[in-house]
Amino acid sequence: MRMYGLKNKKRYFPLIVAVLLLFQTSCATTAVHEGQAEENHWGYTGKTGPEYWHTLDPAYTAARDGKAQSPVNIITADLVPADTAEKLSFYYHTVYFKIENNGHTIEIAPSDYSNYIIIDDSKFILQQIHFHLPGEHTVDGKSFDMEAHLVHKNAEGAVAVVGILIAQGRENPALKETFGKLPKTITSEEDLMETPESFNPEDLLPAEKAMYRYDGSLTTPPCTEGVKWSVFARTIELSEAQINAFKAIYAGNSRPVQQLNDRKVYRAE
Repeated sequence: MRMYGLKNKKRYFPLIVAVLLLFQTSCATTAVHEGQAEENHWGYTGKTGPEYWHTLDPAYTAARDGKAQSPVNIITADLVPADTAEKLSFYYHTVYFKIENNGHTIEIAPSDYSNYIIIDDSKFILQQIHFHLPGEHTVDGKSFDMEAHLVHKNAEGAVAVVGILIAQGRENPALKETFGKLPKTITSEEDLMETPESFNPEDLLPAEKAMYRYDGSLTTPPCTEGVKWSVFARTIELSEAQINAFKAIYAGNSRPVQQLNDRKVYRAE
């Protein structure tokens, strides 16, 4: 019986080795695919940070090759007066918003699409509001504690973003409830439905409506260009506690300023 068992072991040994090699190869292949998926996940530090975005996915090449990227340093001495036809008008009112932690920032999204702006005679509907720390745009080289982006889209799919620069100061009443319970981990759709917030985006805007306008891009991958940017010249305030509440979740989620190249920045009143 022992001799029979030994003969069978010898007979099947090559097959066992082949199966083990196939399993090892399969695991290695899986690891490669998982590694590729991991590389495609962008972030703000290390090998997934802004300087590497263009390497993570072919769709992100604008992050390196684009000539109209955002954010930018706004030089006030070089501002060009905007034509009166380019005035931006806000049509905001109170609706329910849902708070989301999407893995890159805190986002508040409206429950409907009734808030909008008119810019260059086109209607852009508010899609969501999100935040960056520190602020992404700079003015004459000065950076800001945070920045809010109000993202809009028109019927043709064009994007217009309103940027609001934020400085530390008094508590912001418009964001008091929202910043009092920011989700610390990535949220699901079910989570969003559980915590609706009543909010009027108009309450977030500076009282003075002067702003800087230019053509740029998304500040996150895929960094698509053709975005109409309007950045308020005046800041709003958030308290140290409110800023720290965000910082406890996202201590740094900002893209560095990009080259302005031959673009002009307009000052609109």
